Amino acid sequence: MKFNAFKKLPLSITIASLAFAGLASAADKIYTENEFLSSFSGKTQKVILEKLGKPVKKHIAVKPANAENVTGKTFKGDGKSKPVKIEMWYYKGIVSYAPKKTYKEVELTFVNNHVGNVAFFNNR
Repeated sequence: MKFNAFKKLPLSITIASLAFAGLASAADKIYTENEFLSSFSGKTQKVILEKLGKPVKKHIAVKPANAENVTGKTFKGDGKSKPVKIEMWYYKGIVSYAPKKTYKEVELTFVNNHVGNVAFFNNR
């Protein structure tokens, strides 16, 4: 029994092109403000990655070492609370605010892996 790779090549190319077309169309979709908010508010990072793809850039919020000195307050806590992880993801040109006009940048702020805030920017 001989294996002929060329018989399977057209099928492999078709499957690969459909997979890449699906990824490209997900990233190319333009949402209205309301569509975007209703689709992504409160969603997890996994859902956002599946729907929007990889962000253009990411930032992680870090508490400065001398924060208590600047604010004049110290947080003692009850010892039971878990640290809060804040992360910002940025996407470009995916939300429209008028016909043929999109926001330059969209910021998704994640609080413990869920979207907690959405901001649209044109001045960055």
